[in-house]
Amino acid sequence: MPSADPRPLLGEPVSLDLLNTRWMSQGSLQDLLTSADGLRVWLGSNSLTGLLQDTPEGIEATLNALLSAREALAAAVDSPGDPDAARRVDAVLAHGRLRATLTPEGPSETAEFDDPAWGPAWTAAYDYLRLLRTAPDRIHACAHQDCVLHFFDTSRNGTRRWCSMAGCGNRAKASRHYARSRDEHS
Repeated sequence: MPSADPRPLLGEPVSLDLLNTRWMSQGSLQDLLTSADGLRVWLGSNSLTGLLQDTPEGIEATLNALLSAREALAAAVDSPGDPDAARRVDAVLAHGRLRATLTPEGPSETAEFDDPAWGPAWTAAYDYLRLLRTAPDRIHACAHQDCVLHFFDTSRNGTRRWCSMAGCGNRAKASRHYARSRDEHS
């Protein structure tokens, strides 16, 4: 059984959640995807455990595919419209496709992968396309200077700035308050 997810921000769409497998803790960059246990935690948090070939080779291949996808998505999110970033995401997407079918329940789509190890990576890259179709202006990096997390802004007016108001938002407000009080007493 994998351990609890240690990351400070959970529940984002799978593409951004993959980016959020790196986070800052006490001034140090953390990375969930450095071990099989971390991989299992991330897959479990995103209901993707069924896509893991749980062998040493399958785990290594899935980790490598996810790391490639994470770098491609980071480039695309940080530099929207960059042709090189788009090519990197496309390279991940080239490992899978959607097959349309008609079932007794109605139309359906099934993801198919050229190698099962690319399933989670492809799923994250495909989710990024969904976010771009839905509301590309709502994909944000946290505004706190020391934070590396990303989020999909679901606020009513689309002005969310922090990954977490309780974390980064509160730290920013405390810093502004400290600077104001220091200036008043100087």
